[in-house]
Amino acid sequence: MRTQVGIIGAGPAGLMLSHLLHLQGIESVIIENRTREEIEGTIRAGVLEQGTVDLMKATGVGERLSREAHFHHGIELRFNRKGHRINMHELTGGKNVTVYAQHEVIKDLVAARLQAGGELIFNAGDVSLHDLDTATPKIRFRKDKAGELQEIVCDFIAGCDGFHGPCRAAIPGTVRKTYEKKYPLGWLGILIEAPPSAPELVYAHHERGFALLSTRSPEIQRLYIQVDPRDDIANWSDDRIWTELHARLETDEGWKLIEGPIIQKGIIAMRSFVCDPMQYGRLFLAGDAAHIVPPTGAKGLNLAVADVQVLARGFDAFYKTRKTELLERYSATCLRRIWKAERFSSFMTSLLHVNMDHSPFERGIQLAELDYITSSRAASTSLAENYVGLPMEW
Repeated sequence: MRTQVGIIGAGPAGLMLSHLLHLQGIESVIIENRTREEIEGTIRAGVLEQGTVDLMKATGVGERLSREAHFHHGIELRFNRKGHRINMHELTGGKNVTVYAQHEVIKDLVAARLQAGGELIFNAGDVSLHDLDTATPKIRFRKDKAGELQEIVCDFIAGCDGFHGPCRAAIPGTVRKTYEKKYPLGWLGILIEAPPSAPELVYAHHERGFALLSTRSPEIQRLYIQVDPRDDIANWSDDRIWTELHARLETDEGWKLIEGPIIQKGIIAMRSFVCDPMQYGRLFLAGDAAHIVPPTGAKGLNLAVADVQVLARGFDAFYKTRKTELLERYSATCLRRIWKAERFSSFMTSLLHVNMDHSPFERGIQLAELDYITSSRAASTSLAENYVGLPMEW
């Protein structure tokens, strides 16, 4: 097989890159180790930056988003049993918070690629990369996990295969630097069948730990509480979860949480991770293959989309002019945005979560920071600008 850009991974990064390349007249093939049903059925959070929403609409994959997403003008920070609204629409000149789950984005992009005749190879096994420092890098894989070994010869390879995929490891250790922080925090997330308890996202800081109230649809809601990442979900009965959510979310103003049947629950650990550089030879990393952020800042999917916008622009310049300057600057361009997103995600995590090792003084500083952010227009604007998404830098 032969293609211009071989893409490993059918997550948001890989699918959006293939879609953008198609619009530029550039061929691509996507290799994915999961089935289509698995990638479309894995429920993930999805708070989209304004730039991500604008890109989906501008490139023809935003019709269902426009119809079904939840568009919020702000978020609420809740502490000391009181809510404090951050009006992001006003503070950022009309930008919104858009809630549209990641698996819905994936469904839209898969449908668009298949409708356009794009080649997606699902359920691939033994994926490996070869000859990355030549003009003809190659991807080898087995179709349906057990078939004969096949090879795709490419001009370039895009590694969009997530944190545990083979692409990042293909960059020699002598070239690659990684930066990592593991947080002593976990999120216990649940999906419930119930109407929304609040019109916008609620981020709550409480002495018992952080809580987040989000939404998926008029009938399905997503809620999280801070827990020990080493805890076992078997220790958390439905009654215990609801007790914690009520304690951490309810206010002196009489707000009440609406309960409903819990249809899914699980615990995730939290980490920050950056790989530098994001390229080696003809291999370019994008999305979770290159960076991970804690979910508090709602940046993961949006960083992936920003990466591939930069990468697609570089590929377009190469095929139109044979110039490589944009591709050579890919890592430096993306990492400026990535480190700002890491900073914001780390800030939000430190701001809202409870560290049991903190002294009363440190807890007082944390509450003072929340008070300042919610009472200062300048501080609120800074939070709002980062949350809805900083402008693209090329």
